[in-house]
Amino acid sequence: MPMHKAPSLSKLAWQLACALVLTTALAAQALACTTTIVGKKASADGSVMVSHSDDGLNDARLVYVPAKDHAPGSMRPVYYSHCSLDFKPQWGGTVSHRIVDGGRAPAYATGPRPGMSGDPRSVPLGFIPQVAHTYAYFDANYGIMNEHQLSIGECTDKAKVDAEPEPGKRIFYSAELSRVALERCKTAREAVKLMGELIEKYGYYGTGETLLVADPNEGWVMEMCAYDKDGTSGVWVAQRVPDDQFFVAANQFRIRDVRKGASDMMFSANIFKVAQEKGWWKPADGPLDWTKVYGDGEYHHPYYSLRRVWRAQSLVAPSRKLSPWAEDAFTRSYPFSIKPDQKLDVKDIFAIHRDNYEGTEFDLTKGLAAGPFGDPGRFEGGAEGLANKEGQLSDVKGEFERPLNIYRCVYAYVNQSRSWLPAAIGGVTWFGPDRPATAVLMPFYAGALDLPRAIQTSDILKLDRGSMWTAFNYVANQAQIKYQYMIKDIRTLRDKHEARFFGTQKAIEETALSLWKKGDQNAARLLLTERSNLFAANVLADWWELSEQLYIRYNDGYFNTPDNIAQPVFYPAWWLKQVGYEQGPTTYAKPVKK
Repeated sequence: MPMHKAPSLSKLAWQLACALVLTTALAAQALACTTTIVGKKASADGSVMVSHSDDGLNDARLVYVPAKDHAPGSMRPVYYSHCSLDFKPQWGGTVSHRIVDGGRAPAYATGPRPGMSGDPRSVPLGFIPQVAHTYAYFDANYGIMNEHQLSIGECTDKAKVDAEPEPGKRIFYSAELSRVALERCKTAREAVKLMGELIEKYGYYGTGETLLVADPNEGWVMEMCAYDKDGTSGVWVAQRVPDDQFFVAANQFRIRDVRKGASDMMFSANIFKVAQEKGWWKPADGPLDWTKVYGDGEYHHPYYSLRRVWRAQSLVAPSRKLSPWAEDAFTRSYPFSIKPDQKLDVKDIFAIHRDNYEGTEFDLTKGLAAGPFGDPGRFEGGAEGLANKEGQLSDVKGEFERPLNIYRCVYAYVNQSRSWLPAAIGGVTWFGPDRPATAVLMPFYAGALDLPRAIQTSDILKLDRGSMWTAFNYVANQAQIKYQYMIKDIRTLRDKHEARFFGTQKAIEETALSLWKKGDQNAARLLLTERSNLFAANVLADWWELSEQLYIRYNDGYFNTPDNIAQPVFYPAWWLKQVGYEQGPTTYAKPVKK
């Protein structure tokens, strides 16, 4: 029998299994992301912080979009967002490149050029009138931060309706909404209102979404979804996060009662009417519960979202002693926002994203599933692994815990917006490529003149030594071989770099501020840009060197040093007992089956 042939599976059953695997893989792109806001009175330095982990294996680039002036009558193209309902080739781009349009940003110029092949150019779903001037910003699968330190985070949510894109009817998803907001707005309130207007005028497609929108003074949670597969609009709601509080969302709507006339809320004009027409709510039910009325619970399995919300809130406010167990997906046990026990800084927030439930009853570094060396990674299921010899799908049921730090994360970041500094200096994106636990946070300032090529280069289908994401993803995959050993080496180098970045932050910013006050703003921007570029170059070189060191140090399962090679690193006794080591061939007698 040829090695590639599926044994004992009918062709139809095998095709079914493969189709289900593909469906699972594509769905995983949408089941992604954890995002947080820290109010200015909840942060250690008075900044407003937004964080986001983009948990789907797709385009990992952090792209610099320059400021531009536009001629009167110009139109802005609105592109399909791969992160909405996965890659659709009719709208251009590729599975690993979200936008192909050099007019949007130089790093997006990956399309055909004279005498060269390239990615298929992005095809607009539609156009909106362009404004005279658009601001510079950092872009990824969603917009991140602009030159005025307007900051955005995101997570995907399960809504009752997911509509397909359609030109002339539904052309906006949260990704392009976030970019338009960063191009045109300076404040969070302004951005929320603009995105709401765009939803109502041009229509919304894709999954439910949470966008966190913040400026140096306040943070807002904006949630949105489609309500009709053939509709020409959408619904949305926004709620302000109190200045002294922390907010977290994890793939489920988090806004509850919609309160008319409340100064800390905004919402679409149709929010009550649509709910009544669809039969999802009536005034006699009491306040409209946005999460319950327009949401559809958690993705995938119970606690897929709630466990992360519980963990994040428990880490910032352990005194609350929140229970990890809830009555159902629509529990109110975890408040909209929570006051932290102690004020939070960037490292505190990224520690949340790096968490694998260590020290709790859900600790993913423990138990048989973690293997002998404590790997917290839990690969999500595929049908081919559950097909029996008759070609039927297995009835094995179960789930692993979904951690904050997940193996398929492509990047994570913490944005700082600081009111007491010029926006160019006050806004910082602390960016970590690939999964948070093995990433290094690197600072990039809102006033940067560009970003390093290594940060703007990535293709998940190529091994590129000039790509920062590739370097980090490569090392993270290596670490799965002997995690509890390799993670120590990774943390040592990670902490060294982060200590230098945080340790020199004050001095660099003081120098930039001095230049700014003297009127040499370009010199200040250049200083910040060059310093970030130098940091990134050092990290890239060190990370590839680390990959080589890990290969040598743990080659063939041993521990190797210049003084002593092939030092045994055997399996722990508890694991040996559970995997049947004691039933191995220890005598010449045939084992007696029990």
